[in-house]
Amino acid sequence: MKIYLEAYGCTLSKSEAGLYVNKLLLDGSTLVRTQDEADLSVINTCVVIKHTEDKMIRRIGDLSSTGKVKVIGCLPPVSAGSLSDPNVEFLSNGEFKGFYSGALDDVEIREPSILDGIPINQGCTGSCNFCISRVARGRLLSRPPSKIRGQVELQLKRGIREIRITSLDTAAYGTDTGIRLPDLIGEILSVGEDFRLRVGMMEPRNTRQILGPLMHAYADERVFKFMHLPVQSGDDRILQQMNREYDSSTFLEIIREFRRLYPDSTLSTDVIAGYHGDDEDSFERTLKVIESARPEILNVTRFSPRPYTKDFGARTPTSNYIKRWTTAYMELHRTLLDKRLSELEGKLERVLVTEKGKPGTCVGRDSAYRPVVLSGDLDLNTYVDCLIVGHGPTYLNGKAI
Repeated sequence: MKIYLEAYGCTLSKSEAGLYVNKLLLDGSTLVRTQDEADLSVINTCVVIKHTEDKMIRRIGDLSSTGKVKVIGCLPPVSAGSLSDPNVEFLSNGEFKGFYSGALDDVEIREPSILDGIPINQGCTGSCNFCISRVARGRLLSRPPSKIRGQVELQLKRGIREIRITSLDTAAYGTDTGIRLPDLIGEILSVGEDFRLRVGMMEPRNTRQILGPLMHAYADERVFKFMHLPVQSGDDRILQQMNREYDSSTFLEIIREFRRLYPDSTLSTDVIAGYHGDDEDSFERTLKVIESARPEILNVTRFSPRPYTKDFGARTPTSNYIKRWTTAYMELHRTLLDKRLSELEGKLERVLVTEKGKPGTCVGRDSAYRPVVLSGDLDLNTYVDCLIVGHGPTYLNGKAI
């Protein structure tokens, strides 16, 4: 059978899709580049905002016009009833739970190019009023460390040297088993191979509980000095309305400790613009938090009330306000990032080459997971010493030495 894959959504969801399709390939099936070649199209879906969900439904219709389609990801448990098509099959709840109860524990990797990471837990421990992902994913279910380590070893056998662990909240890992994220990092590092580990998104509430042991685990040179810690708003009033279960000072406390121990590091954070109750005061407070945290990566999302959440039907600020706030957030971020990238020019870096770039270039990651563009056709999964000679809007330019 010939299989075509399209994967949308977060790293967690794409990671599940990569494992799922690799399992399908074990029966002799092959992966093809276009839907026209395929006997079966697999689409991994996202419903985090309404615009994205609508895009998913349209794309499923396009794929089903040329053949059979299997729909996986977050759409089936939330919106499967929105489509009725004999060519479309939705991943069942049983199959979905199989991701975390053994079905994909030891999948042989046939196509490493479609792997975005290793899922470590299902669901989360939060109850955010705006989040449909929690509705789609359900309660926390952490995978055994031995199974995660096994998948690390499988990736290493295929030559992959950038290992990514991912979930809706990696800091929630093990709150149901007692084996927490720092323990898991230690288990992965005990493999002893030459690789780099990127830890995925962590929510502030759970990160604060494990901050000391987590920072100790980060000390290993194999762990990228990268932290994805969403703040969502810099206004404690809005955070309380969101039911985020932390305040802005907690977020900044975690960042200060991370920056103190690892000054050469990367912070990624998320902000929701236009949440119900947002006003000029919450906008100014969020700007101040962004300026204080100095994130190298800032993801700004316009608030989209979703069905099955407490915020569904909430009235939001007008588009003019949201557009102005979003623009200001991004302009501040561009200024901060340009200053930071400029400071790195002239520095020597050891880079792990992870992907091909534009013709005649490749892209690697430095110790803080910053992308570094290098000239030449260098081998993937190899290390290169380079001099930082310039930067673009979001990346560094390096010269191999």
